[in-house]
Amino acid sequence: MAEFLNILAIGLLLGGIYALVSVGLNLIFGVIRVVNFAQGEFVMLGMYGAFAAQTALRLDPYLAPVLVVPALFLLGCAVYWVLLRPLQGEPMMQVFATFGLLMVLENSVLAVTRGVSFSVGSVLSDTTIAIGPVQMPLARIIVLAAATVVAAGLGWWLRATMPGKAIRAVAQDRKAARLMGIPVERMYMVTFGVGAALAGLAGCLLSPLYSMSPQIGMNFIMPAFAVVVLGGLGSVRGAYVGGFIVGLTEALAGFYLDPALKHAVLFMVFIAVLIIRPSGLFGVAGAEEVGLREQS
Repeated sequence: MAEFLNILAIGLLLGGIYALVSVGLNLIFGVIRVVNFAQGEFVMLGMYGAFAAQTALRLDPYLAPVLVVPALFLLGCAVYWVLLRPLQGEPMMQVFATFGLLMVLENSVLAVTRGVSFSVGSVLSDTTIAIGPVQMPLARIIVLAAATVVAAGLGWWLRATMPGKAIRAVAQDRKAARLMGIPVERMYMVTFGVGAALAGLAGCLLSPLYSMSPQIGMNFIMPAFAVVVLGGLGSVRGAYVGGFIVGLTEALAGFYLDPALKHAVLFMVFIAVLIIRPSGLFGVAGAEEVGLREQS
């Protein structure tokens, strides 16, 4: 029983990582209807931002979001305005553009770092909390708590604030929103900026857990896509719950079957969910209804 509880704890903590990475990705898709292949690279930039903040300012990586999150928000806004806005109405070209952005960011960081791996430390990263027989690293608990706060806070922001309501209106009917005076392109820009900022936050909080390299974004983007589709495209709540489904599936399959089979088992679950419910667990069927509708 103690062994099983520890595996469950590992799965939940891993699910917190995937949920935190996936929320921003799902927000972008739910509003702009573009699959952002560069989301993992924004996480990578957040990690390097935490490293730069610690190296230059002696700032703990858990305090680095104060600087990194606004910087990634501005970068996301610039990327949308310069790269994606001219391709509005060409969804396939937008997908190719985000894939190109992935290559540009990855190779730019590779050129700057020469492929050298870096890591950051924190006074909290080596602390372990014991709850009965279960041992849980504090750094992963912080990520789990952050994923919960981000999902709840983003849901509240979309429901209760005027910018959030405007984003929901654009997600549900872009033409009607424009007729009501909502600046659609600006809302798209803000949405992409928020998605990039959330990826930067994830990168900062994950930096004490991983050795960073220019290719590390790929470790997160494939599970994040599985999370997004399982939970429901455009559903913030679905991204949160889907993260735990993916984390628990990987942990249980990796321990009880074979670590080499965990991704195979994950995608078997993935296919089964899509067969039973093609729109995902919390998605809404119908292309015209996809996007943050359940937040209303």
